[in-house]
Amino acid sequence: MDPRLSLVTLGVEDVPRARAFYERLGFVASSASTDEVAFFPAGGAVLALFGRAALAKDAATEDAGRTSFSGVTLAHNVRTEQEVAETLADAEAAGATIVKLAEHVFWGGVSGYFKDPDGHLWEVAFNPFFPLDADGRVTLP
Repeated sequence: MDPRLSLVTLGVEDVPRARAFYERLGFVASSASTDEVAFFPAGGAVLALFGRAALAKDAATEDAGRTSFSGVTLAHNVRTEQEVAETLADAEAAGATIVKLAEHVFWGGVSGYFKDPDGHLWEVAFNPFFPLDADGRVTLP
């Protein structure tokens, strides 16, 4: 397998509502998007939104419904400590729920978390050990 991530698909209850939320965050939907599925370029990968029940059916699995923690988080890294709080505020203004305010964390950076309207957990982080390149992609040591 070629080790790369091409697409992340989030199961949502209402695709148009979820699409509007992500557009308020600054994501720009592809012209391939419809009321049933939305696609957003996301720095070399694609973020997709698809109906939760339809996604479970497509994956030949049962939808267990929302849980308090799914074991998965998405992350958005920023260039400065201050941007963490600013980005969390932008997410809240767009309709997100803040789960954890920006704070200095054990690994030496600053991070906070929000949930999108469907409960998907996003970390916003400044990591001084993983700087961002000119395109905003994480640079690993």
